[in-house]
Amino acid sequence: MFRTRFAPSPTGPLHLGHAYSALLAYDMAVAAHGEFLLRIEDIDQSRSRPAWETQIYEDLKWLGLSWPEPVMRQSERLEAYADALDDLWSRGLLYECTCRRADIAAAAAAPQEGAPMFGPDGIVYPGTCRDQAARTGPRPKNAVLRLDMARALADMAGLSFDETGVNPAHVNLSAQEILRSVGDVVLARREMGTSYHLSVVLDDAAQGITHVVRGADLFEATQIHVVLQSLFRLPTPVYHHHRLIRDGNGKRLAKRDDARAIALYRNEGKSVSEIRSLTTG
Repeated sequence: MFRTRFAPSPTGPLHLGHAYSALLAYDMAVAAHGEFLLRIEDIDQSRSRPAWETQIYEDLKWLGLSWPEPVMRQSERLEAYADALDDLWSRGLLYECTCRRADIAAAAAAPQEGAPMFGPDGIVYPGTCRDQAARTGPRPKNAVLRLDMARALADMAGLSFDETGVNPAHVNLSAQEILRSVGDVVLARREMGTSYHLSVVLDDAAQGITHVVRGADLFEATQIHVVLQSLFRLPTPVYHHHRLIRDGNGKRLAKRDDARAIALYRNEGKSVSEIRSLTTG
């Protein structure tokens, strides 16, 4: 079955960009006689708020969207994430990282390294802890854990995914390029027990998502997700990265852009058709 999803974080109000993404995913599912799912990505409990989650439901229902219940919430799937981390740890693919952000930036910008390279997970990690951290014994809890990308890619071949969004293509991934421009990504953060990359891959598989609809700003992160799908022997969905909704200055919208919050338009008496016009104009 054709199945899409919308997966917001309850850390602020949904804005026009969210409306565009949710409506697009919903419309694609309806057109394919498939199913649209909602998932709440609330692993960041320090920023997630019940009030924002409630407003997500209200905004999406006002837009005319519906979805099966119960809604998947990441905060209720910590055990699944822990099991996946245990699996990778037992295979020697994770290591603990004790570097601070300032340490990483300084090491990456050292004279022998040149200017730091930025990838889909921020500054590409220079590998400071890779050969120093112990990889035996129980998996460290409440620790930053990184994927040893070189080890992960060692036995992989033919990594690819299908893209149907802004630039449709069958995208072949290069292990050498992933090592250079992505590096050892974080798969578990302190106080979370997981990371966006790990959770989104496991959740999409658990929900049987066949088509991932999301913004073009996440296109580069897809290579991380394809690697994880291969490691866990999970299917790779079709990806549809859509254009971003921007403000009058060309800057993409963020949750702090309250002036473009869906709830504000709703309270001003705007219609759903007007919202659709604003996101497609």
